[in-house]
Amino acid sequence: MNRVGLQSLESPFRRFTRDEWAQLRADTQLTLTIDDLRKLQSTHDPISLDEVGAIYLPLSRLLALYVAATQGLFKATQRFLGATDGKVPYIIGVAGSVAAGKSTTARVLQALLTRWPNTPKVQLVTTDGFLRPNGELIRLGIMDRKGFPESYDGTAVLRFLSAVKAGQHNVAAPVYSHITYDIVKGESIVVDRPDILIFEGINVLLPNRLPRDGKEIPFVSDFFDFSIFLDAETALLEQWYIERFMSLRTTAFRDPRSYFRQYADLNDAEAEATARSIWRRINLVNLHENILPTRPRADLLLTKGASHRIEEVALRKL
Repeated sequence: MNRVGLQSLESPFRRFTRDEWAQLRADTQLTLTIDDLRKLQSTHDPISLDEVGAIYLPLSRLLALYVAATQGLFKATQRFLGATDGKVPYIIGVAGSVAAGKSTTARVLQALLTRWPNTPKVQLVTTDGFLRPNGELIRLGIMDRKGFPESYDGTAVLRFLSAVKAGQHNVAAPVYSHITYDIVKGESIVVDRPDILIFEGINVLLPNRLPRDGKEIPFVSDFFDFSIFLDAETALLEQWYIERFMSLRTTAFRDPRSYFRQYADLNDAEAEATARSIWRRINLVNLHENILPTRPRADLLLTKGASHRIEEVALRKL
């Protein structure tokens, strides 16, 4: 049998320019206001109502169709089996690099999807809460690899998603503080059988190592019904990370509880050098080793340009 070069294979994605994708909004009304958007966006991830209308409104329309179809299939299967199980949440994974704007994307999608009649209950959980506590990372000698796959409690992630997907009530997820840079003891987010769960994190599309002897080892993405990867050129991601770091010196870093309080009084040159070093020693390595290789596994690719606007959308063909 002749081997086919990968370069000759047809892409599994259908690609759209920004304007082409925006047309798919059709007559869907934008219900978010500028005040709503200010509450949803991250401090250092600019987004406009135009961006919401052009990119996220068509996406919410598509996802509402996908969810409705899945709900219909579930009900048909229940009738076929004569089963009486409760509803199963539709889970959307959101992946991408540090500084790509995942948090804003996830929150905007949550707000838009909540407004569709078939998905009134939409919850959002991030993988940050599943990071191992700082004390454990220090004990394991991997504090400088925070955000890498080994810094997460993978078993806890799989246990959480399995319970949610099984339709269990009141499934708890841990809470992470970006001020203390650590898990918040005694706090949790409770997920109670939503219509949609958005699960956001840099490595959510990363597969596990293959099992031996056919043993069952689930991947995090096995629980996803749809996945999104937020993409940008590496140089832009580095620039955005440094800009965010520089800005945080006068805001979050000033908080006495902040793990990064040590950087608050750096001058501009020192702060930029520090941010660039952190990016290149940690985030860039993680990006190339663990995050970018998962990009082709997503159902939807959103590619940002220099102004933080989505310039291209690629949707996996059904």
